[in-house]
Amino acid sequence: MSLAAVFSNKLLLSAIQATASDIHFCPSSTMTDIYFRVHGKRIFHQSIPSKQFDTLLTYYKFTSGMDIGESRRPQNGTTNYQTHQQKFSLRLSTLPVHTQESLAIRILPQQESLKLEQLFLFPNQLDKIKQWIKNRSGIILFTGPTGSGKTTTLYALLQSLLTHESFQAITLEDPIEKEINNILQVQVNEKAGISYDAGLKAALRHDPDIIMVGEIRDRETAHFAFHASYTGHLVLSTLHAKNALGTIHRLLEMGIKRTDLEQSLIAVASLQLLPIVTNSHLPSRAAILELLDTGMLQEAIQKNEISEHHPFYSFERLRRKAYAYGFTTKDVFPS
Repeated sequence: MSLAAVFSNKLLLSAIQATASDIHFCPSSTMTDIYFRVHGKRIFHQSIPSKQFDTLLTYYKFTSGMDIGESRRPQNGTTNYQTHQQKFSLRLSTLPVHTQESLAIRILPQQESLKLEQLFLFPNQLDKIKQWIKNRSGIILFTGPTGSGKTTTLYALLQSLLTHESFQAITLEDPIEKEINNILQVQVNEKAGISYDAGLKAALRHDPDIIMVGEIRDRETAHFAFHASYTGHLVLSTLHAKNALGTIHRLLEMGIKRTDLEQSLIAVASLQLLPIVTNSHLPSRAAILELLDTGMLQEAIQKNEISEHHPFYSFERLRRKAYAYGFTTKDVFPS
């Protein structure tokens, strides 16, 4: 085993033991700093000589299927990592910075399967989502910043659905973040000719009840996701947005017409993760959600606002409720 492989193994074990979701490598002229993302906070881990990082970067590029000789453009790759107890999928991304490259690694546990009830701080919000997914057509969006639990929620939702009814569920993802039994997962790969459109056409021939689009990243994917909802199927997807109302603004900016939003958009759940107090005193987080549906959703689409007569719980209101109930501390309030 090479020195780079030995160091990588130690580093990944340290990150997993720290429950890190990401590893960041930030190079300078002589040293490279390594950080872990733990429960949303970026924590310094150690520094290594830049020459050692160069060797490590080459190792990661090779094992994840990137081009070793390419350093002038961003690249993405995936690989697997296994401990004695658990299997992980690693999603790697490089970024050219000045005369060097930075590296980020997303750590995705493959066997960890959280139930829906474990994800949300307030059970009544889960009850609302369970009502949404009784729809047989239209689109439901889960939104929030990177690392807010959007994809984890989608996977848990699909698995919950399949335990109660025998649905034909098909996902279109780039990349597939977690393998799930009893779901047809399609890896979108533009180079291999498997675009979102091609994947959807093929998926529709398999008579799906539910279609999951991994992430709406741009205008093309947004139009694709809404087109999929027009086919008479329930579509679930994610989108980066600051809050629930911001989701509507983003979709309009992406060229989705208000009439299409009114006809196809069932609901929006915008997620934030809060640090919570547990009996074990170990660090933990749970999601609070801004929920838009029915009258509130239509008002947001038509007027770009939500009037006070609607029972809308904003993130600020939910944080105050969590603090009042003793679920969290004052740290959740912006200073």
